[in-house]
Amino acid sequence: MILTSELLSQFAWLEHGFGTRLAQIDQTSMASLKQIHSDRVLTASRPGLAGEGDALVASPGVPVSIRTADCFPVLIVDKRTRAVSAVHAGWRGTAKEIVRKAVAAMREQFGAQPEDIYAVIGPGIGACCYEVGEDVAREFGRTRAGHLDLLTLNRRQLLLEGIPGEQIDAVGGCTYCEHELFHSYRRDKDHAGRMISYIGSKNS
Repeated sequence: MILTSELLSQFAWLEHGFGTRLAQIDQTSMASLKQIHSDRVLTASRPGLAGEGDALVASPGVPVSIRTADCFPVLIVDKRTRAVSAVHAGWRGTAKEIVRKAVAAMREQFGAQPEDIYAVIGPGIGACCYEVGEDVAREFGRTRAGHLDLLTLNRRQLLLEGIPGEQIDAVGGCTYCEHELFHSYRRDKDHAGRMISYIGSKNS
């Protein structure tokens, strides 16, 4: 089972998907990363491992992918240039505004403009289940431990980049709550699998 977004499905030339624990997705034909919970954005020029980082941007000919198990996958496309990006946004990446840096890289490298960009946030650990300590809370300007809403924070960052609200979507789902559908590192620790999310042109 692969989840998709109606927002991105309107583009007949685009392939995308958010993996679940019920999906077998092969990254061989896609660009991928050694993910390190950073704000580093890499440019992929071909399928295969692009290096260490947590966001990929690429021209239309290269599909990009990331792996998650509680962190939020964010898939981004520019409908005019057809450049794409896949972002791994955990709490560290969100605190460092990695989605904003991915959008900035698309703008700088491919000339993407906010009004042409569409972004979808995939399944991740919801605010219902994501309780953090004071050390993590401080990274977001808070003084007390509590629940953290990474989905809303990433959506806000996309809006700050000038992307229209109607061009931002979220497929929903809490990876911690919905154990039959999603892998969760917080729930299953080292036994947790990973889910692959991807985006790219169909003719790539």
